[in-house]
Amino acid sequence: MSLEYRPRRIILVRHGESEGNVDDTVYERIPDHRVGLTPRGYEQARRTGEALRGILAGESVDVYASPYLRARETLEALALPVAPGDVRVEPRLREQDWANFQDPADIAEQRAARDRYGHFFYRFKDGESGSDVYDRVSTFLESMFRNFDSPAAPRNVVIVTHGLTMRLFCMRWFHWSVEYFESLDNPDNAEPVVLLRQPDHRYRLERPFTQWNPDVVPSERERSSWL
Repeated sequence: MSLEYRPRRIILVRHGESEGNVDDTVYERIPDHRVGLTPRGYEQARRTGEALRGILAGESVDVYASPYLRARETLEALALPVAPGDVRVEPRLREQDWANFQDPADIAEQRAARDRYGHFFYRFKDGESGSDVYDRVSTFLESMFRNFDSPAAPRNVVIVTHGLTMRLFCMRWFHWSVEYFESLDNPDNAEPVVLLRQPDHRYRLERPFTQWNPDVVPSERERSSWL
């Protein structure tokens, strides 16, 4: 891949506030992939879209989105200046699978076990581990890179997905450790995370993720991933 064709920005956007963010009992009766946005989530995405349109300023953009309803609704509310053919709904960008309809008591027990075991390696019953999501994000990156190997490659890429997937995307991109990944917070709903191309054609985060666990000290490699 020619480095000169790399996009100027890769912008990750978490979906807006969903029904599941305000009431986790919805997962007992609605499949995860069909959980939609709340009115507040639509408004969050609309405001983020206004900011992104100002950043993009008419430059070319390719868009990828998780197939989950809340991500597709977020993309619609962003109102990005893209043609339908420039939007790819990408199953590898979906949320971490937690199995099917959820039993609240069982999920609470599994979440407690995950906190003890570690969020990267713990696998939910009949679902995925964080490392499984990392693997499918890795294969997505290989596909995305192939689209950069052309003078017609977009100057910007926007990816609408989920909080954990965003952290794992950056973990894979910047080669972060498991410990550093596990110390980070998810972005807020509809919050963008921007990877900016530098003069050496490498990327850095416009700002780092916040850490819920400040006891984990970032390595030199991890510190070098942000401006």
